[in-house]
Amino acid sequence: MRDIYKIGANGGIQDRELYEALQQSLEGRDLKKVLILPPDFTRFHSQAGLITQMYYQMLTACGVWVDIMPALGTHEPMSQEQWGVMFGDIPYERMIVHDWRNDIVKIGEVPAEYLKEITEGLWDEGISVEINRRVLDDQYDLVISVGQVVPHEVIGMANHSKNLFVGVGGSDMINKSHMVGAIYGMERIMGQDHTPVRKIFDYSFEHFLKERPILFVLTVCTLHQEKSQLDGLFIGEGRTCLTEAIKLAQETNVDYVDGGIQKCIVYLNPDEFKSTWLGNKAIYRTRMAIADGGELIVLAPGVTKFGEDKQCDALIRKYGYRGRLRTLEAFYKPENQDLRLNMGAAAHLIHGSSDGRFTITYAVKGISQGEIEGVGFRAAEYDQMVKKYDPKKLHYGFNTVGDETVYFIPNPAVSLWVDQERFRGGAQ
Repeated sequence: MRDIYKIGANGGIQDRELYEALQQSLEGRDLKKVLILPPDFTRFHSQAGLITQMYYQMLTACGVWVDIMPALGTHEPMSQEQWGVMFGDIPYERMIVHDWRNDIVKIGEVPAEYLKEITEGLWDEGISVEINRRVLDDQYDLVISVGQVVPHEVIGMANHSKNLFVGVGGSDMINKSHMVGAIYGMERIMGQDHTPVRKIFDYSFEHFLKERPILFVLTVCTLHQEKSQLDGLFIGEGRTCLTEAIKLAQETNVDYVDGGIQKCIVYLNPDEFKSTWLGNKAIYRTRMAIADGGELIVLAPGVTKFGEDKQCDALIRKYGYRGRLRTLEAFYKPENQDLRLNMGAAAHLIHGSSDGRFTITYAVKGISQGEIEGVGFRAAEYDQMVKKYDPKKLHYGFNTVGDETVYFIPNPAVSLWVDQERFRGGAQ
């Protein structure tokens, strides 16, 4: 099929236009069984829930059997409540839970020589390419990979083959790709296209999955009063749809701030952010805009834990968010095999630090301030902090609170905040 691209006007792409484009993407296909790979609830604003519903309705109406396997990566499985909010009346029983540790098969390897070349010598280990066995199941006439192209701390711009090799991938790829991104440097990656991690996924797709019938359905979205607007839709079976989606996302999802932000306030919706593993988007997405010596205050009423599973939670508590150099020092110590065997967690610890450039304060309700301080953050009591910085009274961008100027972000999920010079210095 020919790629389908749509860019919305001021109000975004309307549901009718979206439905027609999805119908067009299925024309001429003889389908009996389809596997849809949408993101999980952590990507609620991606419009993937609506897209999955539309595909499910039009396919099942034609007698096609449809399975849905959310691209969890290492995240917790979706609850029935989350499923209903995101996927409407699609039966919860249609969900297949991806097991990133056990339910995968190895389909190849990205060679060490290639890794050394694309990372400028910073990484020289090969990476096993693993994927959920269902993606390879010939009973599926089509695999539909749905997701949002948005700035990402590991790969530069999320989605496309990342949805496959991380979302429904295995531990070696998840761990090592995250570590490659962390070692190469987040500021060189965020918001960029051809980063080392993206090259890993491109290599893997071209060498090991190119013959599978995989349709990529990529969205570019922005938030308006906490409501997601679909600004772009890019559908295709190759790489070009990603290239075009990234161009739009770089225009709509990168917010430039004049000069460094001295004090930044980020609010984490409690329905969306329940761990620092996810909540640290407040750090990832703002660190290129916050000035040296500045302050980041994270209003996190729903955060009750650090990791998304017990193992990662324990590692965060043990090693903490201590900065890139201290984390790498711990990572390479022979006695710290627990960290070495969980490179994704090690990378997360690097991403969740300011490397001493600015302070990070988590204002919490559901976890003790002592626990927050124990992993390297400053801590504050949520109810006391919101008396001064009330998210209901602040508006997006710069605000005057008393005698100080603060920059308020109501949700860090779909944008990247940078100053122009930092972005220009990124990977090309």
